[in-house]
Amino acid sequence: MDSTPIIYDLESRHDNNRSVLPDNAADRFLAELIEDFADEWLTKAMFHYRWYYAADRDVSALWIATDHVTGGGEAHSERRDLAQSFGARQVSRMELVGCTEQNKPVIECTYERLLDALECDVGYGQYLFGTRPSIADFGLFGQLKTLADDPTPQWLMRQRSPTVCHWVRQLDDLSGLEGTWRGRDEPLLPSVRTLLELCGQAYLPFLAVNERAIHAEQESVTLRIFAHEFSQPTFRYQLKCYSRLRALYGALDSDARETLDPLLEETGCFEFLSSERA
Repeated sequence: MDSTPIIYDLESRHDNNRSVLPDNAADRFLAELIEDFADEWLTKAMFHYRWYYAADRDVSALWIATDHVTGGGEAHSERRDLAQSFGARQVSRMELVGCTEQNKPVIECTYERLLDALECDVGYGQYLFGTRPSIADFGLFGQLKTLADDPTPQWLMRQRSPTVCHWVRQLDDLSGLEGTWRGRDEPLLPSVRTLLELCGQAYLPFLAVNERAIHAEQESVTLRIFAHEFSQPTFRYQLKCYSRLRALYGALDSDARETLDPLLEETGCFEFLSSERA
């Protein structure tokens, strides 16, 4: 099940003392956009690194097999067989989610730019929208936790962004943390702007092209991202994602839009969200 509706269901069941939704409407929208980017675009990096490189395939397949087959003796052979068959199945599915040799530069660039952005700001009790984690932080955590465990992306994270590595570890258990949201007069973290640029340059253009392709009954999408051609089969579920993001933007009041629109314009997001230009 998609983690996003689970988050909203938990929000509806409990008071807002531990809410992961910023109380500022503009920040809440940005957090929701970044969470969706993490859920639907960064997952390509997670899937790519887990099944593209041999070392990662071997570790991940045996890890999953070990969770399913316990015991000693003949279980060792059963685990190896399951690891081999499951790994082969996952590799065969890579093209469905766009994890191909052709798309490798775009996917790895996304991960590297994400690490660079977060390394500048997070950690030491700092999250994207204050000193408490938002839906955006947890959306990123969902992918980064796996990337921090698998050999190749883990090495890259430790070499390139060591603070992010510890930030992910700390996010894994925030029992008792309270914290506060950023004040209206406090500037946004530079990392938030960079994440929005990733949305505007990669994720939102993909959603728009995917929508047009599905309406035209095409089976695949092709566009240029980070100066590289990116292609994959159309993804019908992400029609819902795109519609939801535009609905969230459309529901904002004039004060929130006045705050957000210049930032969304500068980061390339506005044209994909506004009904005037979408």
